[in-house]
Amino acid sequence: MTVALLLLASMLQAQVTLQVRVVSDGVPVPQAEVSVGTRLVVTDDRGVAELAVDPGDVTVVVTRFGFAAETVGVTVASGVQTRVAVELEAESVREEEVFVTATRSDRRIEDVPMRVEVVPSDEVQEKIMMTPGDISMLLAETNGLRLQTTSPSLGGASLRIQGLRGRYTQTLADGLPLFGSTGSIGLMQIPPMDLGQVEVIKGVASALYGASAVGGVVNLVSRRPQPDVTEREVLLNTTSHGGTDAVLWLSSPLNERWGATFVGGAHGQSRSDLDADGWTDLPTYRRFVARPRLFWENGRGGSLLLTAGAMTERRRGGTEAGAVLPDGHPFAEQLNTDRFDGGLVGRWLVAGDRVVSVRGSATSQHHTHVFGPVDEPDRHRTWFGEASMTGTTRGHTWVGGVALQQDAYRSRQVPRFDYTFTVPGVFIQDDYDPVDWLSLSASARVDAHSDYGTFFSPRVSGLLRWGGPWQTRVSVGRGFFAPTPFTEETEATGLSAIAPLSDLIAERAESGSVDVTWAQEPLELTVTLFYSRVQDALQVVDVDDDVGGYAVRIINGAGPTRTHGAEFVARAHVEGLDVIVTYMFLQSTESDPLLAGTSARRTAPLNPRHAASLDILWETGPARVGFEVFYTGRQALDENPYRSSGRPYVLWGGLLDWRLNERARVFVNVENISDIRQTTYDPLPRPFRNGDGRWTVDAWAPLEGRTLNAGIRWTL
Repeated sequence: MTVALLLLASMLQAQVTLQVRVVSDGVPVPQAEVSVGTRLVVTDDRGVAELAVDPGDVTVVVTRFGFAAETVGVTVASGVQTRVAVELEAESVREEEVFVTATRSDRRIEDVPMRVEVVPSDEVQEKIMMTPGDISMLLAETNGLRLQTTSPSLGGASLRIQGLRGRYTQTLADGLPLFGSTGSIGLMQIPPMDLGQVEVIKGVASALYGASAVGGVVNLVSRRPQPDVTEREVLLNTTSHGGTDAVLWLSSPLNERWGATFVGGAHGQSRSDLDADGWTDLPTYRRFVARPRLFWENGRGGSLLLTAGAMTERRRGGTEAGAVLPDGHPFAEQLNTDRFDGGLVGRWLVAGDRVVSVRGSATSQHHTHVFGPVDEPDRHRTWFGEASMTGTTRGHTWVGGVALQQDAYRSRQVPRFDYTFTVPGVFIQDDYDPVDWLSLSASARVDAHSDYGTFFSPRVSGLLRWGGPWQTRVSVGRGFFAPTPFTEETEATGLSAIAPLSDLIAERAESGSVDVTWAQEPLELTVTLFYSRVQDALQVVDVDDDVGGYAVRIINGAGPTRTHGAEFVARAHVEGLDVIVTYMFLQSTESDPLLAGTSARRTAPLNPRHAASLDILWETGPARVGFEVFYTGRQALDENPYRSSGRPYVLWGGLLDWRLNERARVFVNVENISDIRQTTYDPLPRPFRNGDGRWTVDAWAPLEGRTLNAGIRWTL
């Protein structure tokens, strides 16, 4: 009803024309982007753009590559055309403003009421030289995020946001679920070479993205082709653990409206048994990836992104050749993955100032899991479609739309877990700036899940500008997660030993956060307090009888999972020197699955109470020199026969990136200089097989130890 009234009011409001003339040193600037709210027009050859706007005070933002962005306030009179001239200042090197796309409003990061962490392009480029084959380090070194190993033998890991389980994290590419259900290996199969930036929303985001985002959202934003610039780049890398990476990046404008990019890679690693106990510490794998993209812009606010992807990987772990476990038998672990996907993102200006957006994707993944003598081939498919309209009315920027997603799983070995979830949804969002010092954002979504019912997911955020360097953001939200058999435990064991799902209800989550930022060049400080609660969280428990021969079953926990903590981030940038200091305190408790059905609680395992980092990057002449140190505190462990809590540890690392000439640069990176390895303290295999089928303990410290990688990047 609210959206309908806003639409009616906007139709009744008589709009007038605002003419903006953009010049630099008296010369017209064509192809400059002129925006008022969501309305965007590009200047013509005379440097002129015309927009239909509502009478009153408006803010005009003008951007053009090679010039500093300019923002001016204009009072638009009713009934007459208003003209304004904007002078742009040319810059040989311009630090581009960061715009956030994950919140749907495409606003500058400093204007978004919801707290969004952005890993900008320069940090992405730095991490490419550390792990060019996947995005694991890029995400793991972002404050509040932890990459938790879930399948030690195969190197699988899930991404935890502020202590919540990895299954609650939604990973997107340009707002599309191209990776489907990423699982424990998915993050290890995404190359970072084609990323422009990474956006992270922490806390429940179901109001934006539905059931899969109760922990948060990671949106991978692709690099765009630059006008009149053709890029051809090759990266070759090798590691001290027998790893190799070869990546090709291509980007080119095809004509005035079309551009294209392509990333392709071949990646591999040798198997390593670093402690010589017969069990694989680092798996062997071979992976090939290809992703072309097409981009179109019409110069009048319309754009289209088309993408397709293919990935194939063969990964091996478990016992080494000739080795056996304490039961006297070998135990091989394997995972074969083939994934194909396609998607589109389009937006068009209609009715003068309305923006119609469409998004759609399809993903198909085929897996073959091997757990010792058990094979579990399966297929995952995800279909997604969304249509929305965005507009601006009297200080409100609103979005309304509909979405449909279907997730399907099929398995020949364990068909009792087959499912097809179809979830239509409708959503609205309103961003409102009533005064200069306050911005508000409210989102709401209704999803009708085919198996678990209808759910209402709201989220409200506010940005308070105190004046001077101070800002405060407040955000609260609520959402849901539909149960599946895929948890961090079952990713490591397979599904054959799991009893059929029965009597499960959807998990419900709520979260809130408050952060305070002080920013004054060259320093920025942010302190965040956060809290979350997950009702009816899924847990894996031992069966209480021998019916069916199953070892474990999945239940809803008797009590909620409660998580709270604090984050601190300090950033400084001074003449080529970047320094980032982070600290995180985290406390999480949950129902004790060993005492299922009771009110007993325990500290949630694998969540360090304290974590901190220092990241320094210094650029001087042709060189970039980086230094990192990470502290991980004590963490509770789950059913570990060797210890009840992990040891605290410190990791050191360094990077040297040297530009040889205009076309080539070499890099050398060393991680974990002090050679911290979990297997230095305890074996990875258990002395006996666990009830759920696991032969290994959870990974609470690095398994790879000291790692050196070196490579070269050529611009062709």
